[in-house]
Amino acid sequence: MHRLPPQKSLDLKLARIVADSSCTDFILADAKDADMAFGLASPGVQRGGDPFRGPFRTMEDFRGSIRALVKQGLVDIMLMSASTSETLSIDEGLFADSHVTPAVRMNDTSDIWLASGSGNYPRQPALPFSTTTIPQAQCGRVDATHAERGRGADLGLFSLTLNDDAGLDRAMLEAYRDFRIDAERAGFRHFLEVFYPNCIDRTPGRPSGERPREERPREIARFLADHVVRTLAGVPRAGRPIFLKIPYLGPEVTEQLAAYDRSLVIGILGGGAGTTHDAFGLLADAKRHGARVALFGRKINAAEDQLLFVKHLRLVADGQVSAEEAVRAYHGDLQTQGIPPHRSLGDDLKRAPTAQAYGG
Repeated sequence: MHRLPPQKSLDLKLARIVADSSCTDFILADAKDADMAFGLASPGVQRGGDPFRGPFRTMEDFRGSIRALVKQGLVDIMLMSASTSETLSIDEGLFADSHVTPAVRMNDTSDIWLASGSGNYPRQPALPFSTTTIPQAQCGRVDATHAERGRGADLGLFSLTLNDDAGLDRAMLEAYRDFRIDAERAGFRHFLEVFYPNCIDRTPGRPSGERPREERPREIARFLADHVVRTLAGVPRAGRPIFLKIPYLGPEVTEQLAAYDRSLVIGILGGGAGTTHDAFGLLADAKRHGARVALFGRKINAAEDQLLFVKHLRLVADGQVSAEEAVRAYHGDLQTQGIPPHRSLGDDLKRAPTAQAYGG
């Protein structure tokens, strides 16, 4: 008898969250798309290595951790580059018998061009760019037949960085509009990432006549939330993102955005690695104020043991333990497994602001 593939936990949870915003479901995603940004350092540093000089883990190590996390089954989404998705989704069929949903980063705006030795791109206003295409995400080819489209991913991430500059932001939004049209025609779903403005001061050499930028928008959380609402107001249901990936905007604005339109599911991005309590506490805070998705990349990839880290992240997401309890239990598991922690328990229980964008 032919066995049907398992239902994806993402789809089940999204349906319940949209139907009842008070439900306790929470969606976890691992963002293993760092190779679209960091180059050789993308897989993470080997134990004992230097964060800037290495030695670094290899892409096979990186993809091996993806295989292990998918097998563990505690995340709902695995976000990858198109090349990694081709290897794991298409060539290996990793997700065929898994409830984990594969997803592909569909654009790489210039603010995530983070090659070592050049700090110019992140300081310049973000420009739109996409390396891959929807058919390539679906089947690994530019020209996809209908039968081939189910082999890869049917979900993608599209990213926006708006800088309070009408010309630049229009170009960014035009790229998003064009992507949405292509995605709707291809039956390709997406979620929308919106970063904080990445550029404070005008970069020398920009066209003359532009007004100088003195500072970022004063109410940065409202700036981002209002742009999300305004951008999506003109998008009918067939073209809308299935959820958002944005920085945690704080209690007040997060609650307002979550209440504004219950069909718009709020997800937070993890940003820089930070301490373990930074990760667990961020998730708990965001969920308390209305977020229902968390996408953590560097926080997971930099952990002493990714499987143990995700195990306790899931317990926090499901409300079974507090963030502080999870940090203590995680350290206990590391000790049991004989894995040296990056920090003492006392230091790992501390919290501090972490970068909310790739270039932070």
